[in-house]
Amino acid sequence: MQQVGDDAFHGTGTDVGWLAVRDGRDLTLVDTGWPGDVSRLEEQLAAIGHHPRDVRAVLLTHAHVDHMGALRHLHEAYGVPVLMHPDEVPLARGDRREQAGPLDVLVRAWRPRVAAWSARIMRAGALQHPRVAHAEAWAGPTALDLPGGPVPVPCPGHTSGHTAYLFPGIGVVATGDALVTAHPVTGIDGPQRLPDFFSHAPEDARMSLSVLADLDADTVVPGHGPVWRGQLAEAVAQAQA
Repeated sequence: MQQVGDDAFHGTGTDVGWLAVRDGRDLTLVDTGWPGDVSRLEEQLAAIGHHPRDVRAVLLTHAHVDHMGALRHLHEAYGVPVLMHPDEVPLARGDRREQAGPLDVLVRAWRPRVAAWSARIMRAGALQHPRVAHAEAWAGPTALDLPGGPVPVPCPGHTSGHTAYLFPGIGVVATGDALVTAHPVTGIDGPQRLPDFFSHAPEDARMSLSVLADLDADTVVPGHGPVWRGQLAEAVAQAQA
């Protein structure tokens, strides 16, 4: 894992990332990658001297399979809870879906980069639909009583309850898919929004960028792409452009 701030670490799975923030021996984990990334997640926690039992909770940015792949494993093996925006709970439990389907990808698979990405994520579990029965809503949006004191920042659009998480003491924000810095289907580097077909409500996703612009943080840990450093307003301006 890449250290991105005081006791903050960025991990990567199959074209997707997560964030671990440490307080002593306790961790807050934001997102968990694809189902096929479970062993990689555990290996990366071990590389910074931790075990999944150290995770006090997983904070979910949104209930898409590439971010929730390890949730059931972490809960069943180690009792780790998962918390999210109330509007994401029914998505995580499988009561409804707000995610691009195979057909959305198939009609774009003629592009070489999309075809290669599709093959990778199929191996990582893209066709799985994990149901997370233990999904719970956090009591926010005030600071949560978890390592790093994360503050939920609702930014709907990609999904109804999509949420970024600000760690104010270290100036780090996990932006999930509201603001990314790269994705295989775009071939673009730097702060950006995902293509509209990925989002449940694209216009809301565009409007939510302004929420992120006001955050007091200088390190962006996105759901996709490398860590970005600089003022959030600058990252948002690039994404809007």
